[in-house]
Amino acid sequence: MQTRNKIRPLAVTAMLSAVGCVLMMLDFPLPMLIPSFVKMDVSELPALLASFSLGPVYGMIVCLLKNLLAALFHGSTLGIGEVCNFLMGAVFAGVAGLIYRRHKTRKTAVVAALAGAAAMAVASVPINFFFSYPVYAAAFGGMDAILAAYRELNPNMGSLLGCLLMFNMPFTFAKGVVDSLLCFLIYKPLSPILHGRLGQPA
Repeated sequence: MQTRNKIRPLAVTAMLSAVGCVLMMLDFPLPMLIPSFVKMDVSELPALLASFSLGPVYGMIVCLLKNLLAALFHGSTLGIGEVCNFLMGAVFAGVAGLIYRRHKTRKTAVVAALAGAAAMAVASVPINFFFSYPVYAAAFGGMDAILAAYRELNPNMGSLLGCLLMFNMPFTFAKGVVDSLLCFLIYKPLSPILHGRLGQPA
């Protein structure tokens, strides 16, 4: 029984990481809201499931593994996209998991998920400003090309920081909210698998 209890979290983590990798590959642009090089996906959903069912550390591990898998099978951003996705996802899953672990109720889960989404949105600004966008600018035509894409949506955009605050931060928060809503919809049906209680009531 002890061996099974040790193996189950590892197996669930591996499964959720693989699902996260697949979801990461199913990203799509929303050019009416944000430049098309910023993609929408729900790949943090498995990490949130892991944080709520196994704990925040497992949620962050899912973020790490799904990005390693994505870099291996689908990498197209010089690795920086996966690094930044991991950092933001780890903030989301870590914050949500830490809050939920203190008091495991539905109300706390809502608060935890929204707090995680907000933390991820705030973290996206320095992560993009200091890491991802400088690398993209160096590799794909300079910062002027990046700013031009934002100015197509709002001609008044004058700086990268302003673009990140106006576009990326709310977009990242919205991604977290979508992940959270999906989590609340599927958590209970998946609970027997996540908690190792197949054949028992969730």
